[in-house]
Amino acid sequence: MTANIISAVLNFLGLFGMLGSVTWILRRGNSNRLTYLFISCQLSIVLWLVSELLILCSVNTKQLWGSYVISNIGISFFGPLWLMLSAEYASAGKRVRKLMNFMPCISLLALTLTLLNPWHYMYYSTFVIGNVVHGPLFYVFQAIYYVCIITGITMICLKHTRRQDKISMQSFLLILSAAIPLGINTLSITGILQSRINITPLFFVFSSLLILIALGKYGLLNINSIAIRDTIQNISSGVIIFDINGAVSYKNSFAAALPFIKKISSMNDFMWEIEKITNEKFDENFESIEFVYNNCFYNLNQSYCANKTGNKVARVVTISDVTEYHELAAAEKKLSLEQERNRIAQEMHDSAGHTFTMISSLAKLVKYEAGKENPSFDDMLKNISEIDGLSRSGVTQLRCTINNLRDDEFMTSVTKAVQTIITAVRGVDVDLCVQGEEDKRYRFCIKEIYDNCRETVTNALRYSEATRIDIILKFLADRIEMYILDNGKGCDSISENNGLRGIRERTEALGGTVKFTSLKGEGFNTVVKIPIKEVQS
Repeated sequence: MTANIISAVLNFLGLFGMLGSVTWILRRGNSNRLTYLFISCQLSIVLWLVSELLILCSVNTKQLWGSYVISNIGISFFGPLWLMLSAEYASAGKRVRKLMNFMPCISLLALTLTLLNPWHYMYYSTFVIGNVVHGPLFYVFQAIYYVCIITGITMICLKHTRRQDKISMQSFLLILSAAIPLGINTLSITGILQSRINITPLFFVFSSLLILIALGKYGLLNINSIAIRDTIQNISSGVIIFDINGAVSYKNSFAAALPFIKKISSMNDFMWEIEKITNEKFDENFESIEFVYNNCFYNLNQSYCANKTGNKVARVVTISDVTEYHELAAAEKKLSLEQERNRIAQEMHDSAGHTFTMISSLAKLVKYEAGKENPSFDDMLKNISEIDGLSRSGVTQLRCTINNLRDDEFMTSVTKAVQTIITAVRGVDVDLCVQGEEDKRYRFCIKEIYDNCRETVTNALRYSEATRIDIILKFLADRIEMYILDNGKGCDSISENNGLRGIRERTEALGGTVKFTSLKGEGFNTVVKIPIKEVQS
């Protein structure tokens, strides 16, 4: 009687433990195949524990038979379900998982043979209260169940061997939760462990505690840990984790496929391989390294993982293939060079080409006039003066083009852009006056101010015969203003040719205005006003 009471207490403890783990899974698990399989395994154990209680309470053969049928449902389904769970947890191949779908057929066959036992007595050779003797079919199916459980444990272990990392704590606890009751039950069935009471339920209590720890502390069946694991495993960058002793504890598939990573087992091996490839010496606490291997560019980055107390417990090295980035950078550089060639060619065609054509034409006129019997010296001097102006403006334009080719730094501010043009001028005094303070609000019109100023100064050098040019830049709250004033010969009427028309079009495209004024003998004045974009909106 005492033995039955103790057995009942142990069964209740095991039952409460299993139901507790099932409740936890329902609350914390996720709606996926892995969770459903885990719940099915737990419920099969619950059925077995319930049957053990019913066996203790059975008073006749009919009740005992019903209890044993329930027991066999639990026992027959646990092994195949555990194998299916292990295959899912270990991310086995599609063929293996499809094959696993047929495993419940073993359970159905065992259950059918159990129900037909009164006709063949192969599952239980003797079945009366107080004397139940197992037949050969019972041991055959027990062996099959044990093979299923051991195969499942092996699959979980092989998962970590395949990924070349240490077995995780959740995997370790999951294996123990199945292995401990399996071992105790084996000892009981074989008679090695003899006891008046069935102590297997007690070990299911420990099994349920291990499962609760795996669920609560190590995220077993939590979709986030599964998703993170699978994401890291399948990303197109290498991830290597080294433990506190410098040993490799994890490599994802990308890292494991790299030839120079395959054989490493420690941080020392890793650094030796990198130094062999680069022919350089690196500190193992590096932050970033880039190198070339087999015509591919790789970038290494290292970070550390710390526990709650702040102590470093692991280091993580990520390996990225940045070959495409370098190829894009090279292509972009090539495109930039091509664009720069086209820009220079366009400027040479638009400015220097036009200038030299005009100089050539004027030189021919001078030559033609000099060949006359009575040459007009006034016409010759006028043409020579025109040639002088064109030459100076052409030189200025060439200098601006070359400065632009050498350094684009001047394009970072309006003042620097205008100062670049002034520096290129020779033979004429140019003075710049800046009023107000320039800031980033005015950067949007740097190119337009530069082009407008260059065109205006070039025109002054070409046509006005000026000896001085004054440039005023005003940085106001709502706009920028540029005044260009020369002391040249001026004109009574202004005809907006391509140069002046270009100034107006560039300015008006930004919502600004341009005003050209001139009087004969009083020089030529250009006023450009552009509102800043923030004020416009």
